[in-house]
Amino acid sequence: MAENRMGAKKHQPRGLEIVYEDREIIVVDKISGLLSMGTDRDKQHCAHFLLNAYVKKGNPKSRERVFIVHRLDRDTSGLLVFAKSEKAKFFLQENWADFRKKYVAVLVGKLNSKEGIIESYLAENKMFKVYSTKNKAMGKFAKTGYRVLNESEKYSLVEIDLFTGRKNQIRVHFAETGHPVAGDKVYGLADKAVKRLMLHSCSLTIKHPATQKEMIFETGIPACFNALMSAKDSKNRN
Repeated sequence: MAENRMGAKKHQPRGLEIVYEDREIIVVDKISGLLSMGTDRDKQHCAHFLLNAYVKKGNPKSRERVFIVHRLDRDTSGLLVFAKSEKAKFFLQENWADFRKKYVAVLVGKLNSKEGIIESYLAENKMFKVYSTKNKAMGKFAKTGYRVLNESEKYSLVEIDLFTGRKNQIRVHFAETGHPVAGDKVYGLADKAVKRLMLHSCSLTIKHPATQKEMIFETGIPACFNALMSAKDSKNRN
């Protein structure tokens, strides 16, 4: 059963929509362009910092804080779960591989197989770019499932099951098939018509750390994804 209780809007952090909140967890919908956690250069413009400020409700002396459970790439939008205690964090992380994660993406081109699974071992080079390798000792196993939802002349809208959560996994897997995520400047090609990375975390199924109850959180397909698909269809018909 889906849970979508909204948090208080008074201290709502910019760039994050509170999808659900209780004493143990907080689930947000992150915009594209916002870091999940801070870096050495930028510790404040990230979901983690903004949510820490949010749970303190304007009280700098408050001991309330959030704990990072998982991350999304800066340019990937969608659902992020944070814990409100170390106990909840450890439970979620220890069981994370068993939870179901779904994404939607707009890929460049049309896929020959409209449904399938991509598997490889992913490694990272000295330039921090991820790639597939046949050497099991060098890489970590990665598995990505997909299903085509819609096609235009230039793009494919796909639903993705993320079976493993490796760095840049979805982006690398589809780029290596010749169908990179639209707007991916690292693993694909720059396109002036695409203003952002067209990858969105749309569904998370987890167990609540306190009640063990299954919880499903969902967002719709971003409007810009459908607009890109429709714009290309419309152009091709004229």
